[in-house]
Amino acid sequence: MFGSDRILALDIGNSKLVLAEFRIIETTSLELVNYSVSPLGFDPETTLDSSAYIVSGIRDAMRSSGIRPGAVAVSVSGQMVFPRYVKLPPVTPDKISQIVKYEAQQNVPFPMDEVVWDYQLVGQETGELSVLLVAVKGDLVKNLTDCVEAAGLDPILVDVSPLALYNAVRYNYSDLPGCTMILDMGARSTNVVFVEGTKIFSRSIPVAGTMITKDVMKEFELSFEEAEQLKVAHAFVGFGGVYEGHEVGVADRTSKIVRNIMTRLHAEVIRTINFYRSQQGGSQPGMVLLTGGCSVIPHVNTFLKDKLKTEVDFLNPFRNVAVSSSIESDKVAANLHLLGEVVGLALRRTLSCPVEINLMPPVLAARKVLQRRLPFFGLAAAGLVLTVLVFGLFLHRMSTLAEKRRDMVQGRLEALESPNLKLGEFSKQKEQLYAKAEDLNGLIVARTRWVVMMNGLHQRLAPGMWLTSVRLMTPKDAKATAIRLEIRGMAFSDKVTNQAITEYVASLKSIGYFSDDLQIKRIKPVEGTDFATEFTVEIGLNAKPCDRTVPPSVKAVEPVVVLPIQNKKTVTGEA
Repeated sequence: MFGSDRILALDIGNSKLVLAEFRIIETTSLELVNYSVSPLGFDPETTLDSSAYIVSGIRDAMRSSGIRPGAVAVSVSGQMVFPRYVKLPPVTPDKISQIVKYEAQQNVPFPMDEVVWDYQLVGQETGELSVLLVAVKGDLVKNLTDCVEAAGLDPILVDVSPLALYNAVRYNYSDLPGCTMILDMGARSTNVVFVEGTKIFSRSIPVAGTMITKDVMKEFELSFEEAEQLKVAHAFVGFGGVYEGHEVGVADRTSKIVRNIMTRLHAEVIRTINFYRSQQGGSQPGMVLLTGGCSVIPHVNTFLKDKLKTEVDFLNPFRNVAVSSSIESDKVAANLHLLGEVVGLALRRTLSCPVEINLMPPVLAARKVLQRRLPFFGLAAAGLVLTVLVFGLFLHRMSTLAEKRRDMVQGRLEALESPNLKLGEFSKQKEQLYAKAEDLNGLIVARTRWVVMMNGLHQRLAPGMWLTSVRLMTPKDAKATAIRLEIRGMAFSDKVTNQAITEYVASLKSIGYFSDDLQIKRIKPVEGTDFATEFTVEIGLNAKPCDRTVPPSVKAVEPVVVLPIQNKKTVTGEA
C-alpha cells in the first residue's frame, strides 16, 4: 500500500489528542510501537481559537514519545461533522455519484462550496442503496490540517472519530451479536455508533465530560482547571446514600452530579436507539462497547448495564492488533479507552476498511497530488535536460567527425587534383584517338562496302552470265546528291534468257547497298554475233546501306574475297 511500513495516526479530541506510531507486520497486521496522550489544556466551551493549543499538544506528544515527523492520518471529532443517511433508488454505478451529489446539496445545511464532503455506500436493502454522507465545514478542517502541518507532520488522510472506531471494532471483533452499540464518551459529546452487519449509523449527543466539569464548577465555585481535577479525583456514578465527613461530602456531591449527567445521557441514548430502530430499520443492541475519556468514570458500565438491560463491556482495540514489547502493558491497559480511534486510522492505511471517508481539504488534496507528481516532474525535467545534453554532445561529436571527414576529403581532393589533370589530358588524347579511329573505321567500311557490293554483284550471276564493267556515274547536276552505278554484262543466248537477266537485275536490291531506283537500259544481242546478249543497268546507291546485308566478316573489318568473273576464259576462248 505504501512505500514504508511506518504508520502515524493522530486523533484530535476536544480535551486531549493521541499520537501513535504503528508498523506493518506480516503484510496485513499492525503493531503499536509508540504513542503519547497529550492534554490540550483549555476550556472547549470558552476558548475561541484552539490552534495554538493543538500545535503545542502535537509537539509535546512528539517530544515526549520520540516519534519522528512523517505522513499522518488524522481523525476529527464527530461533533464537527454532519452525517446523513439517505436511500437511493437502484441505479447503474455511473449514475451514483450524480445522485449522491444532488442528495448532498439537499441534506447538507451549508453551501456546498463551504464544506468538504464525502460519501460511502454502506449496503443495499429491498432494492435501495444505503449511502452515508459526511460533511464538515471547510474552514474547520482546514484549520486542523494547518495545525498538523505547523507541528511538523504531513496530513494525508482526514477521517472522523466515530467512523475510525467503527473500522477498529469491525477488525477486532468478529464475534459480535446481531447489533452492537459503541458509546464513545468524550469531553464535549458522546458518539453513538451502531454496528449491525454492513449497516452503520452514528449520532453525536451533546452530553459528555465537559458538562460534568461545568456542573462541578457551579457546585463548588471552582475554575475550569480545578473542577477538572476534582472530577478526575472524585467523580463516580453514585447510587444514593449518606456520607459522613468533609471528603465524603465532596464525593457525594460530585457523584450526584455525575449520576444526573449519566441519566441525561441514558435518555439521549434511548432516543437514539429508538430512532435507529424506527427510521433505519435497525435492531435492539445486544452489546454495548464503552470507550472515550468519560467511560472510565467508576461505575459507568454498571449504571448503563442496569439502565439499558444489556451486556456492557469496554472496547479493546488490541484484540487483533499487536503491541510492542517495548511498551509497558499496564500503560496500554490504562489508556485502552483512548486508543480506539488511532487503531482505526492505522487500519485505513493498511487494509481496505468497511468505511473509507476522507475529508481532506481540496486545496491540501491538490497540493498532495502535486507533491506526489513532483518527483515525476523532476525526473521528466532531468530526462529532458539529459536528452538535450546528450543531443548536444551528439551534435558536437557529429560536428567534430564531419570536420575531420571534411579535412580528410579535402586532403584527398588536393592529392587527386594532379592525377585529375593528367586524366583530363588523357581524356583529350582518348577523344583524339577515337576520332582518328572513327576516320579509319570509315575508310575501312568504305573500302569494305565496295568489296561487298562487287562480291554481291558476282554472286547473283546465273551460269552463263558475266559482268564486263561496273562504273560509277557522275551526276549531271552539280547539286544532285544521288549516286548511281552503271553495270554492264553479257550472257550466252543459248543458256540465259532475257527473263533470267531481268530476275538477276531485280535481285540486286537484296544486296542492301542499292536503292529502289533501278533502270534496265538495254538487253539485246551483241552486234555481229548470235550467241551472246549484252545488258546495261543503272541503279542508285544508298547513302547508308542496311547493316543486315553486310556479312559479319565485313563488320569485323576482315578482308573479303572477291569471286572472279565467271566464264571469262570460256568467252575469250570461244571468241
